[in-house]
Amino acid sequence: MMSFALRSVLGRSVSLSNKCSVRSFRCGQVMLGAAVLKGRHLLTLKDFNGEEIKQLLWTAADLKMRIKEKGELLPLLQGKSIAMIFEKRSTRTRISTETGFALLGGHPCFLTTQDIHLGVNESRKDTASVLSRLTDLILARVYKHSDLEQLAEDGSIPVINGLSELYHPIQILADYLTLQEHFGSLTGLTISWIGDGNNVLHSFMLSAPKLGMNLRAAIPKGHEPDATVTAFAKSLSEKCGTKMLFTHDPLEAASGANVLVTDTWISMGQEEEKAERLKAFHGFQITMKTGQSAAPNWVFLHCLPRKPEEVDDEVFYSPRSLVFQEAENRKWTIMGAMVSILTDYSPTNAKPKF
Repeated sequence: MMSFALRSVLGRSVSLSNKCSVRSFRCGQVMLGAAVLKGRHLLTLKDFNGEEIKQLLWTAADLKMRIKEKGELLPLLQGKSIAMIFEKRSTRTRISTETGFALLGGHPCFLTTQDIHLGVNESRKDTASVLSRLTDLILARVYKHSDLEQLAEDGSIPVINGLSELYHPIQILADYLTLQEHFGSLTGLTISWIGDGNNVLHSFMLSAPKLGMNLRAAIPKGHEPDATVTAFAKSLSEKCGTKMLFTHDPLEAASGANVLVTDTWISMGQEEEKAERLKAFHGFQITMKTGQSAAPNWVFLHCLPRKPEEVDDEVFYSPRSLVFQEAENRKWTIMGAMVSILTDYSPTNAKPKF
């Protein structure tokens, strides 16, 4: 199967330039001193090098051990508040952020489109200025990534991307923590993505190489990831010494993979495309037959909610499926990110092997 040509999906033009471009292009080399995460925005994992991603995962694992396993009370965010802007509904992102922030002693403020209208009743710039004076952190789940960038540019507090059309970094952190817990290490794993060329795939593409992981992606024709993201990711993979393959054949992508992963084929805002998408994605359902092409120790991930056409019940409810552990880790990884961004916290448990 020939690899597909680079293209820009839906005519999008994506700018990958940012203030952290040099930093973000590093792989996993050790830097002098601890990773500096306090005060940083988390808009895309492109802005974080390998050691910084590991630091986020270490903090998440440490909080999970101390709070869940040891029953410690850690009011690390006492006296702090977070503005949670949700243009798109969510179960895991809302509950993990809201309960996680409260568990750490802080106060979460949930804002739907009925409570806040970015750029409608109030300009994005004014919203950023107001929230910067009233809260300590913003998490926004939006349609347009540019809205996140403007909140970060115009505000004076950190902004976390709860999901945009281009990236979903907090989902990928949960995936990586889940894989580290299961395999004991991330380096050398091969991830097989079988599905849409969407925001979750983009986040894998811009982070997996930094952690020493290979990526094999099968996407139907016409639904490939953004061309600019793909070009950058291929350069990153070459620099980090990992392998990255793009194909239209699910079995080719699954070949030798340790992880089979997919996502919804029809995201919010794409409902009118349902019939066309179901036709385009025919043959992309993950089944035990798909797993026969994978490595013997393969596992399955899905960020949820899941539809049967994406993965059948035999795989989804099998011992190979880590989806509910993955869903739980959304809480610990967002907690790790919020603590890292807002405090000088240092993990007390030994650093996991990555």
